[in-house]
Amino acid sequence: MGLSKSFQLVLFVIFGLLFFRIYDLENKEMQQQGALAIQNYITHIDNMTEWDENGETLFNTLSQNFTFQFFQYIHESDSDLNYTFGTLAKSDEEFEDKIFSIQLGHTKSLPNGRLQVRLSTKSVISASFVNLEKAATLVIFAYLILMISFAILMMLHRRGIKYLCDYIDNIPNLTFQAVQTSRLRGSLKPIGIALEKSRIELKTSIGNFHKENDLLAKAAYQDPVTGFSTRRRFNDYMKSISNSDKKQFGVLAIIKAADLSTINQLHGREAGDDYLSQIASCIRRAAAKSGVSEYYRVSSSDFALFIQDITVKEGEQFLVTLKAYFDEYAQTVETDNIAHSGMVPFESNSDTHALLTLADTAVSIAQTSGLNRYHILEKFTGNEQLGDDHWKVTINELINRKSLKFFQQPILPCNNQVDVYRELYARFFNTEGSNLPTASVIAMSERHGLNIDLDKMIVVHTLQLLNANPSLTGNFGVNISASSALQEIFVSWLRDILSSHRSTSARLVFEVSESGMQQNVTASRRFVHEMHKVGARVAIQQFGLGFSSFKFFREVKPDVIKLDSSYSDGIDQDNNNKFFVRMIVDISRRIGIKVIATGVERQDEKLTLEKMLVDGLQGYYIARPEIIAKTDK
Repeated sequence: MGLSKSFQLVLFVIFGLLFFRIYDLENKEMQQQGALAIQNYITHIDNMTEWDENGETLFNTLSQNFTFQFFQYIHESDSDLNYTFGTLAKSDEEFEDKIFSIQLGHTKSLPNGRLQVRLSTKSVISASFVNLEKAATLVIFAYLILMISFAILMMLHRRGIKYLCDYIDNIPNLTFQAVQTSRLRGSLKPIGIALEKSRIELKTSIGNFHKENDLLAKAAYQDPVTGFSTRRRFNDYMKSISNSDKKQFGVLAIIKAADLSTINQLHGREAGDDYLSQIASCIRRAAAKSGVSEYYRVSSSDFALFIQDITVKEGEQFLVTLKAYFDEYAQTVETDNIAHSGMVPFESNSDTHALLTLADTAVSIAQTSGLNRYHILEKFTGNEQLGDDHWKVTINELINRKSLKFFQQPILPCNNQVDVYRELYARFFNTEGSNLPTASVIAMSERHGLNIDLDKMIVVHTLQLLNANPSLTGNFGVNISASSALQEIFVSWLRDILSSHRSTSARLVFEVSESGMQQNVTASRRFVHEMHKVGARVAIQQFGLGFSSFKFFREVKPDVIKLDSSYSDGIDQDNNNKFFVRMIVDISRRIGIKVIATGVERQDEKLTLEKMLVDGLQGYYIARPEIIAKTDK
């Protein structure tokens, strides 16, 4: 809040409190006057204790000294002597009655009847209201005088500030004119002197500054894999659009690399980097004639670009061309699904949150539509949930059709006494046979409460695969959602179905993420216990990312922990990772838990981890994931 608004607010509060204080004093004075009026009345009526005439005469007598709002005399035995004047409720309440509230009522028993009155408050309230009105006039007048004076002073002050702002705005344009200090008065004059002093120094050093700034910007704002600008630059550009006074319009395109996690698992991180680099190349080629000067990598698998001064209909040509490049690239690699795209319009002062939500929704719809598809959402009409609805339908369809296939990746034992297994990776596809991004399927299934049905399908499919193909030997790891493993209804179902397949269940290792299991240690302990009852085992994935890891696996006691791949990455040269892995291995051995290192992609990493006595190794260097065969070779 600026100084001007702050001053106005403070002044308003001060005068408001002053007015309230005056009102409070007048209100108290009025109450005192009312109390005196009632006391006078009581004193007068106490002198009439022997009254035995009718009520009307009594009213006329008292009216000579008092004004009544309400008067009622009720004789004990003769109703003809009763008399009533006025009413307790005011039918024509005046403004001052709304400001000041007071009631001057009194009830007294006389020898032959009962008298109830309410004195008129007008004479009491009127004086206080007049005083309050005068005070309010003075307060408002003083407030206006101060506000006008302050506004005049601020106007003069702003002139000096505007001159300084204009001067500073011209500094980036290298227009180093001398500061006219005569235009700056009072507290602004030292600023003018300081600007004039720094003008010469800034002018001589501006060249070197730009050179250094360019080097830093390239390092801080450029993604090394794709050469695109980073998320920070993207956020800055989004802010410039939302705050721009200049008329702007165009389209925002979001491109999601659908299979990054799959490629990292199947072929390693280097293949994943090459995949991202190729997608970036496709985006550049597709936008070559659109006048795009900057591209963004906004997350590990998401890209974005703005195309200025075109409509959505014109921007669709970019998406068509981009899809053609993706399809062309898909013919040279093992996967058919390269990326999905979404496009939305933007204009000046757009709500950035709504814009990104709509763009993500467009990508979500494209992901459920097929290979390398795109989708366009043109209007902000509350369709932000449209993409989720598409996912809900798609996941229900793939569950009903059992649309999944398994890849397998073996784990290498580090000694012959360790019983390891092959991990199964579920891959999903839609009605057209197109692969769906696994991470998105799992995330959307949890959002829509379909994760239990999805995990049931995976478990049933695994049991059918192993029972129908007895030549598949050894143990197999099955990935299930932590949110399912923590729910008693799923655990009961899993225990029952595994009980009827005892020989097969003894070959299964259920892999669950550490972060999900830590949400409820009691439920995690129950899941491990129930799996042990039917002969199955439990492995905790991505171990080591949470702060409570050691306490967690000490209480839950899984059979296997799989270190997060970040521990293996460059461990041969990272002493911190070596220290943590040694500590984890030592503690695990003491309580009988096996440790498997994942993400092993180089020989140096393998040799280092073997020396640290882990029980097993998994990663691209050990073996690539492959489609599971019906029999072992």
